[in-house]
Parts: sequence; structure tokens; C-alpha cells
Amino acid sequence: MRWRSLVFSASLSALLFAFPIEASRASGNFAELAEQLSPAVVNISISQVIAPQSLEIPGIPEDSPLNNFFDEFFEQQMKAGPQRVQSLGSGFLIDPSGVVITNNHVIEGADSIEITFTDGKTLPATLVGSDPKTDLAVLRVESDEALPYVGFGDSDKLRVGDWVMAIGNPFGLGGSVTAGIVSALNRDIHAGNYDEFIQTDAAINRGNSGGPLFNLDGEVVGVNSAIISPSGASVGIGFAVPASTAKPVVEQLLKYGETRRGWIGVRIQTVTPDIAESVGLGPVRGALIAGLTEGGPAAAAGLQPGDVVLAFDRHPIATMRDLPRIVAAAEIGSTVELQIFRDGETLTRRIEIAQLTDDVEARSKVSP
Repeated sequence: MRWRSLVFSASLSALLFAFPIEASRASGNFAELAEQLSPAVVNISISQVIAPQSLEIPGIPEDSPLNNFFDEFFEQQMKAGPQRVQSLGSGFLIDPSGVVITNNHVIEGADSIEITFTDGKTLPATLVGSDPKTDLAVLRVESDEALPYVGFGDSDKLRVGDWVMAIGNPFGLGGSVTAGIVSALNRDIHAGNYDEFIQTDAAINRGNSGGPLFNLDGEVVGVNSAIISPSGASVGIGFAVPASTAKPVVEQLLKYGETRRGWIGVRIQTVTPDIAESVGLGPVRGALIAGLTEGGPAAAAGLQPGDVVLAFDRHPIATMRDLPRIVAAAEIGSTVELQIFRDGETLTRRIEIAQLTDDVEARSKVSP
């Protein structure tokens, strides 16, 4: 479902773009938008060395003659030794000094990274930081000239039916522009705990990964990241990481080189209609606490299994999926109010936000 090969291109002359590209709202005039925005969208080319591995083909009987064929094939691959492969992706600049945004899966495992602008200019790029959980990465390029760039918009203002435009390099054909509408919001495609994708029918294909999804004001409202398709080509179901998710991740990667997420140490599950009825909750809402991490912030705050979290730091928790995202965005070390439902009562508890680390996540098997 995720794209592994991607690309695009962008740039124009330097001093013209000392300020962000501001596209005039063109009432559906995508030609004008494309002309103004394309210079800030770039092709990303990576190179990496792949070591040969001993592989087995499952499902073939041991006495099958096909085993001899595959044995010979993999033996030849092993003798050939490590091989250098290249792949392509898309990205876009958000700062004239050379800050580039793309998908993590575009640059993952890269030994070298280059970006190419629409005028053919190519620059080497370095990885600032990446976040596999949201499939985002930040690169930096050095240039003697100010580079064209675009800005993030407010994806929370998007409505189903709004026009959007994607720019990228599908199938390596070169810079391409496609347009469509927002088909759905807050989509969970089971990519991780922080799913809230924008779904669009703007044609997105292999090669668009990491490229921007624009609104009609020329603002980046999403980072194109995934498609659902049996053939690998666009069938009108594409997904973009919303700007509301991307912006704080990018800020942290630029500041720390990594993401720093909040954590309270709970295991949660969906509140079903049966659960809501059995506990007297009323309308189905919230996140049910199924377990606590011993010594974690939630345990220290007096939370208990069976509590239903209704609000976190004054943010209502409509569904279970809301809680991990809101907790992750909380400031490490801050103390916030948690509204819970327990034994027919609505209670308030104060809880200190800890930092989610890989070690904690692996050990406790928790999301928020």
C-alpha cells in the first residue's frame, strides 16, 4: 500500500523567492496555481547498497524441481555481492535556506540523497531527522541562493468536498499536477497509532510520495503518503498526512533531530455500545483504560482499569484513536487535567506527561 518509488521536481530562480510563494486563489484555475507552486516541489533521488540475503520461497514442496531453480538463482545473487540500487521520490521546501519535507519511506536506508529542481539544478541533501510513526522526514540542502518554498496551511479547516491539488512525479514521468477533492478526513488506514489521513481522489501514484497536497490558497495541507490499489496505480483513493500532524513533527525534527512524544502509560481499547451501556456512560465516546503501566504517570495519578477517558487537557476524546494523538502532542513534563468516567461519575485527575521512548514502548506495549 505504501509507495517505495517516488519523485518530483521544482525550482525557479533564487532571489525571486526570498519570501514564501503566495499563490493567488484562482477559483479552480489550477494552471495558475501549478505555475506558482511547482518551483518549490522537488525530485528526491536516493542511492543505497543492498546486501544479498539467503532467501526461501514458502509453499514449495521439498521434492519440487522448482527448488533447484530457486537455489541456483539465489546462489548467483549471493555471489554477485552487495548491489547499489536507486529510487525516486518527491518532496517540497518550506524554508528558503533549504529545508525539505518528504516521507520517511522515500529516504529510508539511503546512503546518499539528492534533490533536483524544475530547472534541472541538483543539490546533495543531508538527513536532519525522520519519524517512521508518521512517515515523515526532514532534509536539508545548502545553496548560495535563496530557494523557492511554500508554507503549511491549516488542515483542520478542510472540509469533505474541498478542492485540492497534488504535485509530484508519478512513475518517474516528470513533474505532474493532479487535482481532485477531499474525499474523507481522519482516515485510519492502520498504518500506526497516529493515523488521521486526508483521503483524496486527486490522482496519486507511485512517485508522488512525499509531495505536497495543496489547497486553493496555495498552502500545503497534506504530505502525500499512501494509496490503496490492487494494481499500484491510482484508483481514486489516496492518503496524505495532514499538515496538523506534519507541522509539530517537522518542528521537533528540526529542533532535536528526533520526535519527542508524550506518554502517560495506559493500554486502551474502544468503547463499544455494549460497554457504554454496561457502565452507564450514555452516548458512546471516550477511550476505555484496559490496563496501566506499573509506575507510569497514569498509575501515579490514580487512574484505574475500567475508567473511560472523556477529555485530555480540555480536548474531548470522541474515539479511542483520539487519545494517542493528543497525548503524543502534549508537552513533556507538563501537568494536565484528565476527565474520566468511573462508577457513574465524571471525575477530574491531574497527570504529569512523561516522554515516550522506544524502550518504554517496547516494554509496556502501550500507545499513549
